[in-house]
Order: sequence, then C-alpha cells, then structure tokens
Amino acid sequence: MKNLIKLPFFIIIVIFMNCQPKIKTWEIASPNENITFRLIHEKLDEENKTRLTYEVILDTDEGEKQVIKPSALGIILANDSLTENLRFLSQKKEVEIDESYEMIAGKQRIVHNIGIGKSVIFQNDQGKQLVVDLGAFNDGVAFRYRFPEENDSSYTVNGEITSFHIGGEGKKWIHPYDKITRYTPAYETYYENGIPIGSSAPGKEGWAFPALFEMDSIWILLTESNLKDNFYGAHLEPDATEGVYKIRLPEKEEARDTGPVEPTDSLPWEMPWRVILIGEELKTIVESNLVYNLADPSTVDNISWIKPGRASWSWWSDHDSPQDYNELVPFIDLAVKMGWEYSLVDANWNIMKNGDLEKVIQYADEKGIGILVWYNSGGPHNTVSEQLRDAMHLEERRRKEFEKLNNWGVKGVKIDFFQSDKPHIIKLYHDILKDAAEYQILCNFHGCTIPRGWRRTYPHMLTMEAVKGAECYSFDRSYPEAAPWHNTILPFTRNVIGPMDYTPVAFSDQTYPHITTFGHELALSVVFESGILHFADKVEAYLESPEFVKTFLKEIPIAWEQTLFLDGYPGKYCVMARENNKRWYIGAINGQEEVQKVILDLPFISEGEYMMEIINDGDKDRSFRYAKKPIKPGNSIEITMRARGGFVAVLKSLD
Repeated sequence: MKNLIKLPFFIIIVIFMNCQPKIKTWEIASPNENITFRLIHEKLDEENKTRLTYEVILDTDEGEKQVIKPSALGIILANDSLTENLRFLSQKKEVEIDESYEMIAGKQRIVHNIGIGKSVIFQNDQGKQLVVDLGAFNDGVAFRYRFPEENDSSYTVNGEITSFHIGGEGKKWIHPYDKITRYTPAYETYYENGIPIGSSAPGKEGWAFPALFEMDSIWILLTESNLKDNFYGAHLEPDATEGVYKIRLPEKEEARDTGPVEPTDSLPWEMPWRVILIGEELKTIVESNLVYNLADPSTVDNISWIKPGRASWSWWSDHDSPQDYNELVPFIDLAVKMGWEYSLVDANWNIMKNGDLEKVIQYADEKGIGILVWYNSGGPHNTVSEQLRDAMHLEERRRKEFEKLNNWGVKGVKIDFFQSDKPHIIKLYHDILKDAAEYQILCNFHGCTIPRGWRRTYPHMLTMEAVKGAECYSFDRSYPEAAPWHNTILPFTRNVIGPMDYTPVAFSDQTYPHITTFGHELALSVVFESGILHFADKVEAYLESPEFVKTFLKEIPIAWEQTLFLDGYPGKYCVMARENNKRWYIGAINGQEEVQKVILDLPFISEGEYMMEIINDGDKDRSFRYAKKPIKPGNSIEITMRARGGFVAVLKSLD
C-alpha cells in the first residue's frame, strides 16, 4: 500500500477504474420466489460504453429456466441517448407491494395485488438520468422507464431499443399489426395459430400486443400497462430472429399522417409498464390481473353512476336501423322484455327519420332502458364519413356534447375510428375519459387500441373493441371459417388484458353465414368478458329462442366476483367459469372440426348441494338441448361438444 501511494495520481485512477467490476446486477424475486427479475449493467470497453439488459428466470420443478434471455433496455432521445453510455448512479430500497382494490367490472371484483418493486437510477455523460423501475409478481414481471428530474427541461423520445428475447423454441399466438387503411390500425387481424417462435410478421408493420408464447411447458404473454397521455402505444418489429422481439413505434402514416410519432413532454416523465406474464399453466395467464395492478388507481371519486350491463343493438342485423326511429323501438322493447339495462343507437342517428334521438331517449326512459349513443372520433385523423363527426376531437366541442347528452339522460357513448397509437391519439382517449367522467357518461371505444389498464384508472371505461369480432360476418368473407378457432384464441390473448366488445351471441346470419353452433354462440357470453355485453342479433332471434335460452340471456351477469380457467388450449377449445352472487356460470367453446370432450371437476364448490342447468348443442348445429341435474362437491361432469360447438352451464345453490 505504501508503494501504491507513491505512484502518480493518474496511475492510481487507472488502476482503480480497471479494478471496477465489468458487470453489475440487481435482482428482485416474486413474493413466492418462483420468478426472478435480473437487471444487468455491463461495461463493454475502455471508452465507458455500457450495455443495459435484463433477464427473467422461472424456478420450476425441473430447475431454473431462463424464460427471457438477456434483452436490451434503453431510450433514444432527440439530441441524446440513454442506451450505451450509462453509468450506475444509485438505487432505491426494495419495496413490498401489498394492496387490494375493487373493480366495477372485470374478471374479479376484489383484486389483491402483491409484489416486489425496485428502482435503479443511471446517468449518461451529459448528466441525464434514467430510472428503470422493476416489478416482480407471482404471475409475471414488469419494467418501465422514468426521467426523474424535476426541472424546466423537456425531452423528445425518438425511439427505444427495448426487446424481449424469448428463451427457447416453441409456439406463439400473435397477430400482425394492421396495415394502414381508411379504417385501421384497429387491432382487428386474425391471430396466427401456434406458429414457431421467431417467425417474422407478414408485413413491415410488425406484430401487435398482446403476444402469447408456449416455450418448454412455460407460458409467456407480452403486453403493456398504464399508458398515459404523453406517450405512444408500442407494438413489435416484424423481424423476430432467434426469438428477439423488439419494440416498434407507431407507423408514421397512421391517423392520416397527422401528429408526430415521437412524444415530447416536460420532466418528470413516466413511461408505460412493459408487462411479461409468466406461468407453468395457462390458468396463470388467463386469470391474471397484472395489467390492472400496474395501472394508476381510479381517478373517479363518485362511481355510483357507473353501471355495467347488457344492451340490445340494432346495427348488426340492419346497418341502416339507427336512421329510423321505428326500427329502434323494437330493440328498446327487446331490452325491456329481456331485462337488459341498455340499448345502443349506432352510427348516423343524427339523420334519423320518423323521430330523433331525443324521442328515442324519451321512449327508452319511459321503459326504464338506458340509451348508449355512437360517435365518430374524427377529426382530421380519419376520413370515415359515418356520423356524428367532429364532436369528440376538440375539447370545447366535446364537453358541450357531453353536457347535452347528460341533460338528455344518455348513459354512455360508443366512440369509433381512432386508427392510431400515436401520442396525440393516446392523449385523445385520456381527454375523452376525463371529460366523460365529469358528465357521468360511460365509454366504449371501437376502431381503437388495446386496453392498457385504463379500466382501473377510469372505471367508466367499460369496454373496448380491438378485436376481430362478430361484425366481420358483414364484411369479411373469410370470417365464418376462421371464427371457431379464432374465438378459442381470444380468451388466452386479447381478453386477458382487458374488456373485449366482441358483440357475441349471433344465432341468425349476416352477409356471410356463421358455421359456429348455437351452443358456441351462446357460450361466448360467458367465455368473453366485457363491461357492456352488446347482444348482436335481431329481436326475433332472441324472442323466438327456447324458453330456457331466453331465461339464461335474461339472467346472465356482467360483473363477476371471480373468474376461473378450467380447461382448454388456444386454437382448440376453452372452458371458463365465472361467479356472481354465489351462482357459477360455465361457458365452453370448441374451435375444432371434431368433437371435444371436457370433464368438469368443479373445484370451486366445496360444500352444500347445487342444481346444474346445462344448455348444450342439440342433434344439429342450430339447435339446443337442455338438462338439469343435482351436483355435490367432488362430483365431476363429462360433456361432449360438437365440432365448432359449445355449451353453457349454471350452478345454483340449493341451500
């Protein structure tokens, strides 16, 4: 040591720097210690270049498995970079997350969120700081970027190098990001059904969230949460060589080339959580509430006016019906007869004949039915001509419209044709939701982005489309053949991350006849979750159904106490159980061209006696069979679904 002190000062510094570790890691583990999230800071060379990566380890019965291999982290700014010139600055003490909150609608009413959080702060050569927040939970991990400084600065994010390196071979269920058209992007492409991990997207636009992977008996789902009004909605690059999926910004041509792709905001600035759900069973993925757990708590103080419900809908069976008061009245009467809460008046209601919207609202109000009203979100960001246009994209006009609707007694709006994940469109969603809350207007978004936890923050946002749903029987010749298997992918992908306005239960035909059975169509009302359940079909289709079908449709709840995944595999079949007021509803759909047997073990009943009512397919695809049988805890039931078929069952306590 005495000899070292006599060395010139610069030599001491060189020796000291060369002694620094080239790799530094930070780890957090899930509360059950099965999942480890590891952040890695690695020095690359003598020029102070570094690399920031992360990996995720799952502890299984067969030992530890690297489900996410080292994957890049970093943000690119307009005039700087927070990617390869970072040095560690400090870290925040690990924190325990333990909270419970209530959801008005969703998979589960009371959600208990437990996890471990940690923040690590880095700095580049220009003094700009980047915080990486980490979260580990029993059903996955999450990370996000933050710019923590509180000063007068503003940054523009030009891109990021974030990636997800799926750690092995296997299958994926993922859908291409839409090509830019007059009506897209709107997350309305078919999911690829179990294609190899690493395969490239069919178009330059890349892949969309959510993305499901099966790798070495492990399930992984990628998505986002808590996207605020100052950032873009991301998707994935088309090239996924060796299983590396990279973040891609919105396409420049989106929203008719209006608005920048790159967001700009003042500091501090918090970006969305990137979410990785992980489980050894599909049950972990399907039942997860992690997207909600990572979202901001509700910003709405008074929630007494927010009512999930069922709605009749005239547009699917007659696209011109919103333009005729006389055509809307039978659907209001249908809602009365079925005990549904709402009726939706769709596009072009402002050119209605034989009456007007106020007359519709008055008639519905006299019958105790709430009216929901359609709007076009454009604006310069779309050229879709359906009306009412130009009432939502500007604040003053929007607020006047909401005030008018509130005065008229309208309960909610369906707003369509957003067609972009650019920052200014993401801000439009938030602005609409904030104003709608003030005027007590429920929201349903169509032609839209995917849910990113917003239903927790804005509980009046009861549902969103972002799915290739039943409306495609009007427009897409390929849909009838694809719908059976496509429907069985959605519970494992799109509906995992939030509400899905598929508009199900279509017994009759539209332009292109369906090949799903009646049992399959009926079961969609349970298998899929949406805070407003829009029944797609015409009045006669429901009123002329067997009495036991009508009773089921009258009683089907919307808000669930809990949800359980019972059985299934994406692209093949799915069996879901949901509970409301101590009554269990089971829905099952088969997407295959062969029969599927399922055995219901009913683990959710532990005591007492129950009566199970089963509505299954009859001898023909377009017929029903009804049965009742007593059930006790420990009993199991075997049911066979027809090809492309399905069934529903209701368990009612006899105690």
